[in-house]
Amino acid sequence: MWNYQSEAVQADTLASLAASPFNKIRKCVFPKHYHYNLAEPVRFPFPGNIETGFDYTRFDVSFFAELEQQIDRLAGLGIEADLIIFHPYDRWGFSRMPLEVDQRYIRYLVARLASFKNIWWSLANEFDLLKEKPMHFWDAAIARIQREDPSNHLISIHNWHNPPIHYPSNAHWYDHHNTALTHASIQHHDLHFVPEWRETFNKPVVIDECCYEGNVDLGWGNITAQKMVALFWHGVCLGGYVTHGETWLSDDEIIWWSHGGKLKGESVKRIAFLRQLLEEGAAKRLAPVPWGSHWDTSMGMSDERWGLFYFGDHCPGYKMMTMLPPDSVWKVDIIDTWEMTITPVAQEIRQGDKLELPGKPWIALRLQRL
Repeated sequence: MWNYQSEAVQADTLASLAASPFNKIRKCVFPKHYHYNLAEPVRFPFPGNIETGFDYTRFDVSFFAELEQQIDRLAGLGIEADLIIFHPYDRWGFSRMPLEVDQRYIRYLVARLASFKNIWWSLANEFDLLKEKPMHFWDAAIARIQREDPSNHLISIHNWHNPPIHYPSNAHWYDHHNTALTHASIQHHDLHFVPEWRETFNKPVVIDECCYEGNVDLGWGNITAQKMVALFWHGVCLGGYVTHGETWLSDDEIIWWSHGGKLKGESVKRIAFLRQLLEEGAAKRLAPVPWGSHWDTSMGMSDERWGLFYFGDHCPGYKMMTMLPPDSVWKVDIIDTWEMTITPVAQEIRQGDKLELPGKPWIALRLQRL
């Protein structure tokens, strides 16, 4: 909800983003009523207020002009605006508007914002909590956006309920097979399912919520910085894309996850380190390794020539490199993902070689085929 905050907080948000490794943020159009988000906004997408009601026949053009300015500022920082169109955390009635109002709102949003190069469309945050909107509503809304957006921006929809392991046996998830969706936007805390989702949906998997570094009294928002970094490494090594979040309590009641402001956690610079590793040299797109698996290791390769193997909180003192393909030779670096150090291995490594390791958590390997 950073776009609903004061100018000072918005300025702090943009300054924090400019110094961060992040290239996409999720942001809502409608205000949010939720823990730590109880202040009344000054302006809304529709004219009116909570006391007198809202005029759904008109849009507050000044609200959307400000929204455009915020999106443009993000573009100047090279950051995509993943715009959340609907969400369930509401005390104003925006989650329960008549169908014709929803449709007009979507059309207006696309007409105003489709010309921005850095827009993504997120149909909803936790769409399955919007109980009054049936599945066919989302089908129609996605089709409308695809039809009316001449720029074909990326588009997806975000879930609340965590499904069982095997999709599609659970009816709570939207069917990401829909060809109009460019990627699967998923909320889940276990990133070891990323390979299965890649295989199931045959499109990029973006973990748009996997828990947040912080100390709030809600289980999704009080993981350690080490865990946040580990989620990024597991997700990336298994071929996914991961979204950061931070929920540190603050005396000024400004929490990054919802208000923006200033980043306080320890994970950001280590996520920047991971991004730097990926962006050095030739372009890379990791996929889970096709040569079998070690259950204590998340392994991803790019064109079978460059890879990252991550041990997470496992602490092997050595590893038998049986996962490498036969008749291949590799240069290996041992990476401490928390200390952000890179230690080259002196000898070349082949399939089955014994590789000595530090015997501590948060260790990864960078492999380059010779």
